Amino acid sequence: MKTSHPILRLLPIAAACVAAPALATNGYFAHGYGIKAKGMGGVAIALAQDSLGGANNPASMVWVGSRIDIGGDVFMPKRDAERSGAGFPTLNGKVDSDRTAFLIPEFGYNTLLSSDLSLGVSVYGNGGMNTTYPQGNFNCGGPAANMLCGSGGLGVDLVQLMIAPTLAYKLNAQHAVGVSLLLGYQRFKATGL
Repeated sequence: MKTSHPILRLLPIAAACVAAPALATNGYFAHGYGIKAKGMGGVAIALAQDSLGGANNPASMVWVGSRIDIGGDVFMPKRDAERSGAGFPTLNGKVDSDRTAFLIPEFGYNTLLSSDLSLGVSVYGNGGMNTTYPQGNFNCGGPAANMLCGSGGLGVDLVQLMIAPTLAYKLNAQHAVGVSLLLGYQRFKATGL
């Protein structure tokens, strides 16, 4: 009996090691706040990198020094809604959301009041999962309707803005404590129901 070439035996292992793109989100909330935290998969809790620490770990602000950070994230989710098996073929269909790109800005400022005390502010938001489904040709017994049998477009819009003034104090060379007051603004809108 002939054995296969050793390279051919390694093909299943090589196939398992091929990286595929990750196509997922944490839903409405970011996996980290601050461009550096997002780029590192959200590790900002344990690693002080920028003045967005008020969102991640308030005690980290005393380690980043005096600085200003401004950034933005372009979030591009692809959403659609589909209905099938409704019993009436005119109620079945699929529609794609018209909104596909969202800019989510962020800002951070921190100043050292002394070598052991810092005062800063982190401004960040949650958003970008808005949907705007155009009116389709669904026949709900009246004029053309959207997927939920309402008139006009169908969608939701939820926006959150957080402002986190932060005070941090260095206890020793490895430990610090911090506190952030979270001030929030939230808006929700639903259309076409």
